[in-house]
Amino acid sequence: MEKVLTIAGSDSTGGAGLQADLKTFEEYGVFGFSSITSIVTMNPENGWSHQVTELSDELLKEQLISVFAGGPVAAIKTGMMGNERNIEVASQYLTKEYTAHVVIDPVIACKGTAQILQPKSVEGIKTFLLPKAEVVTPNLIEAGILSELGDLATVDEMKEAAKRIAAYGAKYVVIKGGRRLATDRAIDLFYDGTDFELLEGTMHQTNSNHGAGCTFAAAVTAGLAKGKSALDSVVLAKDFVSKAIEAGVIINPYVGHVWHGAYNQAEKRMNL
Repeated sequence: MEKVLTIAGSDSTGGAGLQADLKTFEEYGVFGFSSITSIVTMNPENGWSHQVTELSDELLKEQLISVFAGGPVAAIKTGMMGNERNIEVASQYLTKEYTAHVVIDPVIACKGTAQILQPKSVEGIKTFLLPKAEVVTPNLIEAGILSELGDLATVDEMKEAAKRIAAYGAKYVVIKGGRRLATDRAIDLFYDGTDFELLEGTMHQTNSNHGAGCTFAAAVTAGLAKGKSALDSVVLAKDFVSKAIEAGVIINPYVGHVWHGAYNQAEKRMNL
């Protein structure tokens, strides 16, 4: 069984972060390891606001030493990194000595808002993570921040952002369009450094989409670990997440989560 590592923040509600990653890894049939960079809490008494508590780079390094005690892993995914020091520590393990595939999910902003949760991490992502990325998976807000183009509203703007992000060293760029694009289709953009490919799917009008971005990046990571090409990994991940959103569940009065088991359940029903 392929071993896959997520270096990410913890979401105690179980929908995003490393919890989403590990659930996705298991659905893909790979063995998931995790190293925690930060803990995200959401307080219902304060408008469900997000609070990020960073863990130290020393603690992150101890976790990574534990992970690699058994040798390299097939793929590594990074998510919310907590601080610049954690980014630098993690980058030391994003080499061929430790893994064959690196997926960077540049978690900068909270879903549904342009609020930058960790502004100091932006330069660290550009300097230490993007040059080592096989695939980077920003959403529309994150792509606008990393490319320094600001708010992106069209496919042409997404293409320009992808070019700028690739210039930092990422081999493949996937920009997730989401609901901010003026379209009734779920449109993502795949860029291989030369050509663009638009990936379209059903836009599910639901509030049960918490964790969709993390799940998408984790699915891409698992696909690469199992030997799929970058584009095939992205296409399958998009289908996996689409079904997870469609089958989303309301966990509490404030947020609805994607259901990570939806894709495989649907496949089993189809084979009956």
